[in-house]
Amino acid sequence: MQDIREPVTVGPAARAPGRTGRRRPQLLAWAFLAPLVAYLVLCYGYPLVTNIDLSLRNYTVRTFVNGGAPLVWFDNYAAVFTDPTFRTALLNTVVFTAVSLLFQYGIGLAMAVFFARHFRLGPTLRALFLVPWLLPLIVSGSTWAWLLNSESGVVNSVLGWFGAGRIDWLTSPSMALVSVIIANIWIGVPFNLVVLHSGLQNIPAEVYEAASLDGAGAWQRFRHVTFPLLRGVSAITLLLGLVYTLKVFDVIWIMTKGGPGGSSTTLATWSYQLGFGSMLPRFGPSAAVGNVLILLALAAGLLYIRAQRRQGEA
Repeated sequence: MQDIREPVTVGPAARAPGRTGRRRPQLLAWAFLAPLVAYLVLCYGYPLVTNIDLSLRNYTVRTFVNGGAPLVWFDNYAAVFTDPTFRTALLNTVVFTAVSLLFQYGIGLAMAVFFARHFRLGPTLRALFLVPWLLPLIVSGSTWAWLLNSESGVVNSVLGWFGAGRIDWLTSPSMALVSVIIANIWIGVPFNLVVLHSGLQNIPAEVYEAASLDGAGAWQRFRHVTFPLLRGVSAITLLLGLVYTLKVFDVIWIMTKGGPGGSSTTLATWSYQLGFGSMLPRFGPSAAVGNVLILLALAAGLLYIRAQRRQGEA
């Protein structure tokens, strides 16, 4: 008997379920991404576009509420760059950021290496060192303003016991910036400690054992083993610290309000002063200063990405 097998044709209707099945994971992935995309657009994209629009228009209180602000393009940026305060604020921002990062990272690394040695009270002490990082910035700024008060501050009282004279920490043009830097270092050290300590835990113990067998001392092990292997963690720690320090406002405003005489004014506090520090707010220049801060942070991020690519190629 001849076996006759008829060819089976599969039409579009039969293929549809398989195609839908392949699309289902993609739709599920987009469904999970949708809340994140909506959050980024609403909380980052929209404020950024609005801030750029503010910096390109001549806004007043009336036009800010009712709309219709005239477009002035880059006049606000020109006004900011030619203002004598810009140079002072930029220099203070660079000094404030650089010195804060240097000491935050240095102290945080030293403490991370110290706590890498396992001892009984290590976890408890490490948890206590997190307190400055967990406190609200308003509380931290107010506490340091009280400690550094010229008349009744604890710091001057302690210095008086050793015969030192009174220091006008918050009211002297030469000490105001130093005071806010000290407070910011105190606040930022715990973050560096936590991140760098986590990086130290990922370094294999065998590497240290091999270095010890080769006769390396404690300093040589740190220089040739610990520090190089922490390069990636150090880079992201410094980058995050840079972005955070550039926008520090609360501590400086609470302690000195950018004074005296602008000696502790940074770009962040100047932006606030332009927009909300007087009865005649200048929203356009204020937004322009804010965009300058964004560009500085973006430049730091691009430099980090470039350095990481070079390290990966090497």
